[in-house]
Amino acid sequence: MLSPLKSSRAGEPLSQQVAEVLILEIRAGRLAVGSKLPTEAALVTQFEVSRTVVREAVSRLKSLGLVDSRQGSGVYVKAAGFSPLNFDAKYAVSKQAVIQMVEVRRALEAEVAAMAARRCTPADALHIEGLMAALDAAVQSGGDGVAEDVRFHSAIAEVANNPFLMSTLEYLGQFLHGATRVTRANEARREDFTRAVREEHALIYRAIAAGDAALAQQAATQHMNNAIGRIEQADPAFWQQAGEELARPLVSGLLNKKV
Repeated sequence: MLSPLKSSRAGEPLSQQVAEVLILEIRAGRLAVGSKLPTEAALVTQFEVSRTVVREAVSRLKSLGLVDSRQGSGVYVKAAGFSPLNFDAKYAVSKQAVIQMVEVRRALEAEVAAMAARRCTPADALHIEGLMAALDAAVQSGGDGVAEDVRFHSAIAEVANNPFLMSTLEYLGQFLHGATRVTRANEARREDFTRAVREEHALIYRAIAAGDAALAQQAATQHMNNAIGRIEQADPAFWQQAGEELARPLVSGLLNKKV
């Protein structure tokens, strides 16, 4: 019998509380390897929460590699294996967290751009160029360009054609998307920032299209360095008024593996 939630902890989502109880049960051996989790309906009744909360909690366990689903059978506790990346939510909503996520992007994007330059076909280059144009159009029409920015960088990763790297980026996408929302919101406040981002994207694109791996790597690294610089230059009022709120998806991303 699982213990119900004892109290609601301020600032901590119910799904996270449910996930923590289940994690404790698994690690204590009360939910043994190979055993089936209680049904969704049973967990809803036990914890007195909604089905959505239970689904988010189970999704959290899956992202940690603690359980997996069996089609038509249910969710089962897995044997211990490699521990996936994990982040503590209480550190996610801060200016420093956004900068740290861009640092993660810098390490990945540089290598991705270099590989893409080595493997880019004319059709790939045309596709990336089209996504750059879509980003420009979104910004010019008053949008934030977040989805278009993510698609631009994702297309470059697809050209790199490394399934292990793609899996890593897919997992990190839940956090990187939140950081992108913050950086783009900050950049939209200043015309020079907006212009600089466009020029940096164009430089990455041209290097990839030309097959120049060294230049592509350098351009991607500089793009991330500049993004960090733009966050550090942000008006303090931006972070107080908008930045922290925009960064909150970094927290929800810890529980929902969504891009």
